[in-house]
Amino acid sequence: MAEKKTVEESTEKKPARKKPAAKVAATQESTESAPRVHSLKVHHLRPAPGAKTARTRVGRGEGSKGKTAGRGTKGTKARYQVKAGFAGGQLPLHMRLPKLRGFKNPFRVEYQVVNLERLNELYPEGGEVSVDSLIAKGAVRKNQLVKVLGTGDLSVKVDVKVHAVSSSAAEKITAAGGTVSAL
Repeated sequence: MAEKKTVEESTEKKPARKKPAAKVAATQESTESAPRVHSLKVHHLRPAPGAKTARTRVGRGEGSKGKTAGRGTKGTKARYQVKAGFAGGQLPLHMRLPKLRGFKNPFRVEYQVVNLERLNELYPEGGEVSVDSLIAKGAVRKNQLVKVLGTGDLSVKVDVKVHAVSSSAAEKITAAGGTVSAL
């Protein structure tokens, strides 16, 4: 068995190689000041003996952890390939949930609704009803379409300029002396 060198033996000076004069002077200063001591480095570190053990490879025969491989005996969990979400014979979730029925129209246009009775409140002296004026009065939100419906009565003359007007609202507006125009 090879013996390890002690710190003293490893610090003994070895025969010097020829170096240029400037380098020789610099190295002599550093070696004369203190003896060389080996420092601990990251690549010297090793785990403690017995700290690292190999992973147990189950189900590889009786010599290792074979036979049931830690799954116990019988039952669904001991067997192979149980479907994800399998609930032991209970009705599966995808069959319990209702089917989506009906039809959703992708071309549906949704309007913000303003009734004639509301116009009567907002414009007591009549005038021009536009989308901008309705937004300013807080009746509708901006950047959305506006439709006037015929619920209620109109007692003042209004000139309506919105995206859409129902036929009953148009009749009542013209009967009150106002005009209707779509944007």
